[in-house]
Amino acid sequence: MLQDIEMCHTLKVDGVVFGILLPDGSVDKDRVTQLVEAAKPLQVTFHRAFDMVKDPLQALEDIIAIGGIQRILTSGCERSAYEGLDMLVELNRRSKGRIIILPGAGITERNVNKIVSAMGATEVHVGAGETKESKMEFRNPYCSMGYAISAPEYALKITSEGKLGGMLRKV
Repeated sequence: MLQDIEMCHTLKVDGVVFGILLPDGSVDKDRVTQLVEAAKPLQVTFHRAFDMVKDPLQALEDIIAIGGIQRILTSGCERSAYEGLDMLVELNRRSKGRIIILPGAGITERNVNKIVSAMGATEVHVGAGETKESKMEFRNPYCSMGYAISAPEYALKITSEGKLGGMLRKV
């Protein structure tokens, strides 16, 4: 990860995303601190490793105490941000503006407004993707590139303007 951060500096990116836990389900404060120091002055987001912590409220305080981390990307420790909304609200309340709680996972046009409104989110992490058939005409029926069932070799993942626009209109 240190090499990745160095590459991000070289490429002049705006920020990095990482998260490390200890086997007991707590934040690895020493290693995360090392990465934060290496990342300065880049923006840092603690990623969804947060959703696997043993005690999310303690993990929130640990991450804030490390310093230099601007946001936590989380589903509220559930499969989706909508399912984890109660925890997202509590994390946002307890953060008291010291860090951004960035809801992510399963956010759609149908639930984005409820999530943003309930927690007062200023940012959301969404996937507005869809699959588009490739223009490849020849399709080898005997070979797949590692997928046993429905091979995606002849499909492209793209951002859906309709989905993204729909979410933006809701917030």
